[in-house]
Amino acid sequence: MPKITFIEHNGTQHTVDAEVGKSVMQAAMDNLVPGIDADCGGECSCATCHVMVNTEWLAKTGGANEAENSMLDLNPERADNSRLSCQMMVSDDLDGLIVDLPEFQF
Repeated sequence: MPKITFIEHNGTQHTVDAEVGKSVMQAAMDNLVPGIDADCGGECSCATCHVMVNTEWLAKTGGANEAENSMLDLNPERADNSRLSCQMMVSDDLDGLIVDLPEFQF
């Protein structure tokens, strides 16, 4: 199973096993990672699963689509490397992925 590390705004790290084919958001939810609320259940309609992808991983995670960008535009902590974790699917290529969690979601 690929491992994903979620880093809270205070530096606390949560490294979890993620199931291939599920979303990065679901990996966080399955492992009770704080700061990923997923209010919409992964429907790309709330932005409560916002993460900032470590720059070394941007090429592998890809960019946001139009719907995701619309949701991210509503977020006060949006950055160039922002993504909604519900829109990133876990694959073996993402083994070792590192994402930061925004302070706003805590």
